[in-house]
Amino acid sequence: MTGRELRERLKSKQRLDEQTIALRAAKEIQNGDHVNLGMGIPTLASNFIPEGRTVFFQSETGILGYGPIATEEGADEMGWSLINASGQPVMPVPGMSVFHVGEAFDMIRGEKLDLTILGGLQVSEKGDLANWQAPHFLTSIGGAMDLAVGAKRVIVCMTHVTRNNEYKIVKQCTFPLTAKECVDLIITDLAVIEVTLQGLLLRELAPTWTAEEVQALTEPNLIVAPDLKEIEL
Repeated sequence: MTGRELRERLKSKQRLDEQTIALRAAKEIQNGDHVNLGMGIPTLASNFIPEGRTVFFQSETGILGYGPIATEEGADEMGWSLINASGQPVMPVPGMSVFHVGEAFDMIRGEKLDLTILGGLQVSEKGDLANWQAPHFLTSIGGAMDLAVGAKRVIVCMTHVTRNNEYKIVKQCTFPLTAKECVDLIITDLAVIEVTLQGLLLRELAPTWTAEEVQALTEPNLIVAPDLKEIEL
């Protein structure tokens, strides 16, 4: 079976949904971390912080210390005044602070964030990130460039391939770059992959998937971790 034939066969195989990707990403957040969540899948991670763990979620909109995504009823109560990067209403928590957007970027550029979790269009084998513009689509950069270089650790959450079954984990990004060599960890609907100096290290697999199948949907060669395991939630 050729690589193309294998990729076609794998189209119908079950993958993790967005909520589960976000749940796995939330496991990377430590007690006391200051964390920024990018739009899309990453913003869902605020819903999965275990009780008793203190996390200070920061938003470019000028919030520090918000909680999970609010219900529509909760948002109506607050007048839709608190939103995350995806424009979703979020719940206030005790000790939360609100400030000017300029101060939010001072925090980011001043390297005050322990972690940022961002979406991705492409990630290269060296950890280059492209996440703000795809060909033929006019979009704005937002805060991604600042976050990619300002946070101490960068995690990317995304689907493993495009809707057309094209690689998103690539040897070299072909889309406009957000930042070079900034990504530490990639979490997809198929796998958890660490970016190392030696290359991309495959650490965890989605249920029923094999390393060979994930490799078929990944352009650069993957290094299989000796302790490769199923994704733990």
